[in-house]
Amino acid sequence: MTGPLLLGVRHHGPGSARAVRAALEVARPRAVLIEGPPEGDALVALAADEAMRPPVALLATVVDDPARAAFWPMAEFSPEWVAIRWGLEHGAQVRFIDLPAAHSLAVEKEQAEEGGARVDPLGALAEAAGYDDPERWWEDVVEHRDAAADPRAPFAALGEAMAVLCETYGDGGHGIDLVREAYMRQQLRSLVREFGDQVAVVCGAWHVPALAGKFTVAADRALLKGLPKVKAELTWVPWTHRRLARRSGYGAGIDSPGWYGHLFSAPDRPIERWMTKVAGLLRAEDRQVSSAHVIEAVRLAGTLAAMRGRPLPGLAETTDAVRAVMCEGSDVPLGLIRDRLIVGEVLGEVPDTAPAVPLQRDLARAQRSLRLKPEALERELELDLRKDTDAGRSRLLHRLRLLGIGWGEQTQARSTGTFRENWRLRWEPELSVRVAEAGVWGTTVLAAATAKAESEAAAATALGEITALAERCLLAELPDALPVVMRALADRAALDTDVAHLAQALPALARTLRYGDVRGTTTAGLTEVAAGLAERICVGLPPACAALDADGAAEMRTHLDGVHTAIGLLPDADAGGLRERWSAVLGRLASRDTVPGIIRGRAVRLLLDDGRIESEDAARHMGLALSPGAPPADAAAWIEGFVGGASGGGMLLVHDERLLGLVDGWLTSVAPDAFTDVLPLLRRTFAAYEAGVRRTLGELVRRGPAVRSGPGDAAVPGFGSGLDAARADAVLPLIALLLGRDGSSDPDGMDSLGRPDGLDDSNCLAEVGN
Repeated sequence: MTGPLLLGVRHHGPGSARAVRAALEVARPRAVLIEGPPEGDALVALAADEAMRPPVALLATVVDDPARAAFWPMAEFSPEWVAIRWGLEHGAQVRFIDLPAAHSLAVEKEQAEEGGARVDPLGALAEAAGYDDPERWWEDVVEHRDAAADPRAPFAALGEAMAVLCETYGDGGHGIDLVREAYMRQQLRSLVREFGDQVAVVCGAWHVPALAGKFTVAADRALLKGLPKVKAELTWVPWTHRRLARRSGYGAGIDSPGWYGHLFSAPDRPIERWMTKVAGLLRAEDRQVSSAHVIEAVRLAGTLAAMRGRPLPGLAETTDAVRAVMCEGSDVPLGLIRDRLIVGEVLGEVPDTAPAVPLQRDLARAQRSLRLKPEALERELELDLRKDTDAGRSRLLHRLRLLGIGWGEQTQARSTGTFRENWRLRWEPELSVRVAEAGVWGTTVLAAATAKAESEAAAATALGEITALAERCLLAELPDALPVVMRALADRAALDTDVAHLAQALPALARTLRYGDVRGTTTAGLTEVAAGLAERICVGLPPACAALDADGAAEMRTHLDGVHTAIGLLPDADAGGLRERWSAVLGRLASRDTVPGIIRGRAVRLLLDDGRIESEDAARHMGLALSPGAPPADAAAWIEGFVGGASGGGMLLVHDERLLGLVDGWLTSVAPDAFTDVLPLLRRTFAAYEAGVRRTLGELVRRGPAVRSGPGDAAVPGFGSGLDAARADAVLPLIALLLGRDGSSDPDGMDSLGRPDGLDDSNCLAEVGN
């Protein structure tokens, strides 16, 4: 070597990675310098560990503020990763020479506030070459380039092109790059003195002119003088292909990491191997794809590349070929191919020997013991809380949610039992930052979640916040935090006089008591607090429901439903007479004219559902609410409260002809000028019903009330009272045909109604049933 070898690359470029490896094999440098934070030098040796599997990233966090973090991601096809592995395999010194993370994290805010347009070097070169897509230009000139006799020649040509761009655009809007490049030049000078010319530098191509140019030591020191500094820690963390598309760390995002990984790892015939992967994926999804499809797709991709003047088929050509041949012109399967192959759901792995905060280590131990491995691919998890392992998984996921580590999202369980939970899990690399941030609360997941819950209880100002926190503590099984939360709950409940707040808090307490029974968790003290809240609601709710506007009435109706459900869940509610008092409250609400119609209607419905009143009483209340003297808007609100929402009100009208008749009679009597006012409210009420319920109600209204021929003739509401024999007999010839007795061989085998001989209506239908 006759000087430092400057290898300007595109971050995460497989062509650059192959070229870097070839250049290092020829040059055999004693030191390999990488664009990255120097604090990572102590972590370089871990790249040789067999347990280290890219994609991975260097994670730098501020010790006092872990939320401030930066990543330097690397994939298997990243030139930096290839250079690190080559240096470790050949005994060369591997060093990072970029601006230290202690400085870059300190000036992070300044970087975010930098204004002005930034230059895209690849975009500028692609435009100069007549390309409208920088990705396609890079594939043509780098990824699909044949190996040259001198592997260093492409880097020299790319360095010249970047020098021209720097002369034209200056710093390109990247002001912080001037400081970074000054530090890199300082490091390069120092290592050249140590290793002579046997030094290779792997960095972004944009920085090559700054490292190759003539700059004085004094000028570089002036740029670096007075830089802010923080205390930073670095470690390796797993990364994903999907996150490689983000512009973080190296500042280079790629749209197709799975495709690039394939180009880097395919030993030969990359297009044929890619089409085979696509065919395998589509077959796994039960699509009919044969070997002939693969052959034809390869041919079409090559033909498209030739027509477009490209040296080899790229991602655009292969995608077009797959759409035409394997997907029959549909873009729907292409979405699956993009997610699974073009982007990919690969999650890297980091050895246990990598530095980590104590909380991260405890979380890793819990994940191993519970067999709950982090995965980049989203998956559904159904837990049976009666099993020890599933109960432990539930506790861990709830504790992590309390800490703000959103690994799992709870979904609606398919079972109505309280012993089952459904979760949707997906591990994102950013969760490593959340774990580091949560490390300030404790060294274990249990201790950290307990401390966080106690802190939130002390800081909570609303009663609903504390009751929700109590529920979360119970789900996460935090016995040490519950007493603190309970004291805060009792204090806040004693001071809060707002009935709406009390009504909002009670359902969470009721669910907490219910889950306590299922999980075997002690809930001492909660029952007394919940009963006290219910008593205060019973006293204060009727006055609070008077003189409310439309929005306030709708909100109070929601609280009414929540309290009704909660009182039904409270243990010993019957023994204390709480349910009787609540029924009396509903009765008062149903009878008071000062209460908005939506609340009065809801109160009547709740009493009817609980069997506290008969359907005759409900009809009487409805008749009063829908009387001619009632304002139409108030009557419409009463109907919404009685049969609105997802409470089964539509089926109630289907099966109770009197209630439907009252609604129908009121609606037909509404004055035309008032009808336009109540129509939106009625449409909102009935639009919530299922389509079948709406259709049945329409049919019942169209046919009118049923006519009974006698007291014992129980007709279906809205339908005729008797059987229409002529219409019923019309189906019998078809039934006979289904039974193989169509009389074609014996025309006399049918009776006058077309029934097979020996079969009357009843036994004909019975045979069909058999």
